[in-house]
Amino acid sequence: MEELKRPIKRRGFYVKMRLLHKHGRQQEKNVCFKYYKWVLWFSLTLYFFTSYFISHKPIPLSKTHFANSKSNLPSRALVESINTSFRQQPKNSNKGALNDLKIYIYELPSKYNTDWLSNERCSNHLFASEVAIHKALLNSDVRTFDPYEADFFFVPVYVSCNFSTVNGFPAIGHARSLISSAIHFISSHYPFWNRTQGFDHVFVASHDYGACFHTMEDKAIADGIPEYLKKSIILQTFGVKYKHPCQEVENVVIPPYVSPGSVQKTLEKAPMTGRRDIWVFFRGKMEVHPKNISGRFYSKKVRTVIWRKYNNDRRFSLERHRFIGYQSEIVRSVFCLCPLGWAPWSPRLVESVVLGCVPVIIADGIQLPFSDAVNWAEISLTVAEKDVARLGTILERVAATNLSNIQNNLWDPNVRRALLFNDQVQEGDATWQVLYALSQKLDRSYRRSRVSTQ
Repeated sequence: MEELKRPIKRRGFYVKMRLLHKHGRQQEKNVCFKYYKWVLWFSLTLYFFTSYFISHKPIPLSKTHFANSKSNLPSRALVESINTSFRQQPKNSNKGALNDLKIYIYELPSKYNTDWLSNERCSNHLFASEVAIHKALLNSDVRTFDPYEADFFFVPVYVSCNFSTVNGFPAIGHARSLISSAIHFISSHYPFWNRTQGFDHVFVASHDYGACFHTMEDKAIADGIPEYLKKSIILQTFGVKYKHPCQEVENVVIPPYVSPGSVQKTLEKAPMTGRRDIWVFFRGKMEVHPKNISGRFYSKKVRTVIWRKYNNDRRFSLERHRFIGYQSEIVRSVFCLCPLGWAPWSPRLVESVVLGCVPVIIADGIQLPFSDAVNWAEISLTVAEKDVARLGTILERVAATNLSNIQNNLWDPNVRRALLFNDQVQEGDATWQVLYALSQKLDRSYRRSRVSTQ
């Protein structure tokens, strides 16, 4: 092996000597050039090194002491315990469309949110958008861990997870005290609520009458919106186009929660564009003799009229009893009735759209969610409450004229995406639509208003 290496070394030496002889005259220039390269390299290194520390200036300790204090704040693990996968970065987001929105999520003691998740219904029932939005924001790239660069502050309080032992429905009688307690906590441990009285703070009220926190309209109106929330932004399922005490607050109308997983399973068994052998469908509470509660009739008697008028009509599939697999009925239906209950909205609005059944909205003055993303006039029908007895005639006319156009618009996947909340924010989905709506309210951002006045 030694014999093989020597010629190679000698050859290298010979070539090196030839080059030195050939370029000997340039030796002095090469020395200057090497010196110049080292000076240039040192200068550039110094420049980038100093630039890095200037652009990554640490936040002063005076601003961050509250974030590290064990006595003042709960552990970050309380929030992260929801699901460690939520900390993964989302794949899709459009920072430009969201105007570089930044949201700080308060880390509250678990009694305000994660403790409620012990009941799995909490994250799956129709009011669960309060949970879904929180989960999605935790791993969204609009989230900031520096509250001083935040445009908005999200307060994650779950008020619809307390299920009644009597009827199994969410009981929200504790909502006001729970939110009041959360506000006391953040105003005691952080400086941000007090500087604007919650003007740049965001809450979710995903139940019947939104920020009024009552399931009966007369009681909700009498109680009104709590004084401590009147300056904040409320994400709420309740929305009407006329003046109403329960929406006299800055708000964003959001859809009720429908599980994306359940929708996907249904569509795997029966495609959206498959055979639809049910002409008109409704399953839900329909009282033959509605009871007068606090001067109000359930559904303003609309559902009672539907039952009495069309129960024996073969074109209508009307069911009064619950069925866990009722989505399989929706995906087989052409028209799905969405009448008001106690409140004007219902999860049927979302279920009908995402399963390709034309929603027939019977709720006068209802304000529908995300009108910028969903052209409701092109994918649904609206029937006045007073005309409910003429439903058969109205739907026959639509079926004979522009049903195919409505269905083509309805089956656009972008429409379905806009009404579903995912664990991770996807561009165009329901949480993304919430973020977009907030990005249009940046005039409420304390940080940006300070920058603009400097």
